[in-house]
Amino acid sequence: MYEDEAIKNKKDIVLDLSDTEATAKLCKALSSETRLEILKCLVDKSMTISELAEAFYLPMSSMCLHIKTLSEANLITVVPKPGLRGSQKLCGIKTANVTLDIFAHLNKLTRKPPVYVNMPIGHYSDCHILPPCGIASAASYVYYEDSPYGFYSPDRTDAALIWLTSGFLEYQFSNYPLQQNKVTQIEFSFEICSEAPGYNNNWPSDITVELNGKKITTFHIKGDYGGRKGIYNPSWWSESNTHNGEYKRFTSTIRAVSGQPGKWMNDQKPRLLDGYLLFYPKATGQHKRGGMNLFGKHLGLAQDIVMKVEYEND
Repeated sequence: MYEDEAIKNKKDIVLDLSDTEATAKLCKALSSETRLEILKCLVDKSMTISELAEAFYLPMSSMCLHIKTLSEANLITVVPKPGLRGSQKLCGIKTANVTLDIFAHLNKLTRKPPVYVNMPIGHYSDCHILPPCGIASAASYVYYEDSPYGFYSPDRTDAALIWLTSGFLEYQFSNYPLQQNKVTQIEFSFEICSEAPGYNNNWPSDITVELNGKKITTFHIKGDYGGRKGIYNPSWWSESNTHNGEYKRFTSTIRAVSGQPGKWMNDQKPRLLDGYLLFYPKATGQHKRGGMNLFGKHLGLAQDIVMKVEYEND
């Protein structure tokens, strides 16, 4: 009989239905009468594979398969043992108890990963543009500078930088991620700066962001940044132009919006309008003359507009 101290040194195995692969592997190892008899032998003493094969009158190949199955289920250990005829593999018991808790997975918190939606800046659904304005892709200007017509060109979808003095851009995000699980937070992030002729690092602007027609935030931008070429900017982009912006991020939580966890106010709930969530950046406020530059993934920080949706844990 095994001593109590020896049993204490063995690691228990607790299985549940959250990892069906590991549970099935161990159940398979215990489903053979021969493997159960092998475990009984190893409880009394450690034995080599060849000793076990001899004791059970089995070919070495068959015993090796049994030992591999028991080892993969973490029921036994297999370690090299030096001998006169070379190294042999010594087998020993690894666990003292095996438990299957069928209901354990119901009590575990499952962390749901957030969902990220990348919106290229040229994929706006509506706009109102007043010059000076323009669009540039990673390869060239999309249209003539200071012409609002370029904002309706099919090539606008390749935009890496959009600038305007006054007006707005509207983006429609699918609300499909909002319907999958209980949402705790929605986050938007993007790179933006003010808009000056050429560039001017001291050119303030106020940018207002609205979500479904509801003002979420207004942030202050210090300038239209240039004078030093951005890391991700294409070689053809002149050093006299805008080169980077400020990284902005804002969040909208259920608690912050409604004051109650798990409940949205009717006028601020992301509306299910044709399956879309609406997002607007607008150049407005005290420093309206400052306009805005909105960056895409081929200029500045190399990022599109990103919506991040976070969920409650199960």
